[in-house]
Amino acid sequence: MKRVSDLTELKELRNKLKDQLGIRHDAPDNIQVVVSMGTCGIAAGAPEVLKAITKEVGRLNLQNVTVAHKGCNENCENAPVLEVIVPGKESVFYDKIDTAKALKVIGDHVVGGTPVKELMRA
Repeated sequence: MKRVSDLTELKELRNKLKDQLGIRHDAPDNIQVVVSMGTCGIAAGAPEVLKAITKEVGRLNLQNVTVAHKGCNENCENAPVLEVIVPGKESVFYDKIDTAKALKVIGDHVVGGTPVKELMRA
């Protein structure tokens, strides 16, 4: 798998995948799945996590989910970090996420409504 080399390339990849999958990003009541993409997150594999999440949301045709990324979350030792924001509930953070863990979070938390306790930030 080709590694993303810079922010411009990452944005292009995100837009391409978003357009291909038809994911809505404008609904304020959507569940948000946010991958931290600071330098440490990128080095730890966050681009692969973001890509896997985007593909899974598209595969499952989850129209109520927004997939996004943000910059540094100042938690470098736990990168990559994933945040799940469900409207009306407290945000849940998952640390040291890889693609397999991210897919579990999508299945259990985002689709099933049950946070994955063993992966949650302590």
